[in-house]
Amino acid sequence: MSQWLTVWRAAHLVGVSRGVLQQRVRSGELAISDGLVSTEALLRLYPQAQLEDGGASEQVAQIKEQAFGRRVRERLLPSQEVLAQRMFRQSQELADLRRHLQRYHALVLELRDAARAQAEAAPGDAALQRLANQATTGLARVLATESVDRLDAMDDMLKVMCAQVTVRPSGHQFSVEGHDTLLQAGLRAGLKLNYGCGNGSCGMCKVRVIDGAVARVQHCDYPLSEAEKVQGYTLMCAHTPASSELTIETLEAGGPQDIAPQQILATLRELRTLAPDTRLLHVQTPRSHRLRFLAGQSVTLGLGGDGGDDLHATLPVASCPCDDRNLHFLVARTDDAFARRVFAGGLKPGTPIDLWGPQGDFVLEGGERPLVFAACDLGFAPVKSLIEHALARDEAPSLALFWLATRPDGHFMANQCRAWSAALDGFEHQLSYHSDPAAGARQMAEAMRADLFDIACDFYLAGPEPFVQTLYEALRAGGVAAGQIHSEVCP
Repeated sequence: MSQWLTVWRAAHLVGVSRGVLQQRVRSGELAISDGLVSTEALLRLYPQAQLEDGGASEQVAQIKEQAFGRRVRERLLPSQEVLAQRMFRQSQELADLRRHLQRYHALVLELRDAARAQAEAAPGDAALQRLANQATTGLARVLATESVDRLDAMDDMLKVMCAQVTVRPSGHQFSVEGHDTLLQAGLRAGLKLNYGCGNGSCGMCKVRVIDGAVARVQHCDYPLSEAEKVQGYTLMCAHTPASSELTIETLEAGGPQDIAPQQILATLRELRTLAPDTRLLHVQTPRSHRLRFLAGQSVTLGLGGDGGDDLHATLPVASCPCDDRNLHFLVARTDDAFARRVFAGGLKPGTPIDLWGPQGDFVLEGGERPLVFAACDLGFAPVKSLIEHALARDEAPSLALFWLATRPDGHFMANQCRAWSAALDGFEHQLSYHSDPAAGARQMAEAMRADLFDIACDFYLAGPEPFVQTLYEALRAGGVAAGQIHSEVCP
């Protein structure tokens, strides 16, 4: 008998991204009803998800391999307490279902016996006889032994291993795996959740639980009022789902205007050489004061100068908001005082760094169109943040990166691009060189057309002004709407 699953859970069961499954829904390959997918239709589209019969241990191994794939193999199990609560709630659901089935079974038997008695009392009534026979044969079909629906078994395991959270009123969904809190899992999934300290002190991540249960897994000092407790409020930073499905109510940031300016005293974690004239600056915030920002935004960094003067630079964050404590920045060797200090060799781990921000509106827009990213030189920094955020959101059916290098350092993170392409079916990249940013942009536009990237994509451009302006004009001339092109001018 076919069961109905959410698109999110169906994608997890067959081991594809949600964006890929949604694309197949839009193309008509997979039918959907009220936002749900039937297991029967899913198996027709992905027959490899049907497991073969085998022993219990073999089935468990196959379920773990095929249902969860790369996503879960390296994940930790939830804590014993959380697992116990989830299994207990499933046992309650099973007990309720068994009780209802017993009552329905008793009701059908009663109706069958009544139909038989009526048929015997009126032997000439063919309609009553047919009704009695229908009740008997129908009950036999229901009680007949049928093969187990493998996707149902996989879904039951997934509910214990990995909880599904739905956010209202946005309707966004994300999964919580291992020991993650609601906040950690939501940020990793690319949601723009409201939070502050991240350690249970400020109360800014307070949400209302509408359906399901939570368990506390982290210490928290923020005191909820008795009225808030009665209404179901909890802190995302300190709790994880105790049920396989959880619905919470909270507002999410709609864009940069919803992110408050912050000032944080952070420290230098690492200064790494990526190329002779390019450094990666790894800055770490305190546990009690993390930077809330959107992928693609910039932050102003402040260093104490050798002569007592503060040195400042505004740089795009080159890492994902899902790790809000560890911020990466790319610094090029220039005549700027901040860059000279970075390349002078005097900065050591533990050096204090002031952060102000975030700033900028070069962020991912909502939607499910394919994404095309174009970067020139250190324009790769905000693009890298956007790509990591897009991968976390798991909504775009495909991603493509075009990276132009005009500096001698070339593509200083080419290994990262190759890793994305190797690990992700829906990701491809193209690296190019040219000494002139504008001429390189024109060549890039030709390469995009040659690779059949049509106008039904969202484009994100970052780099020096000649590169951004030239590529923007080429895309507009090719028929791409202005609203589908997002750009950021950076050195």
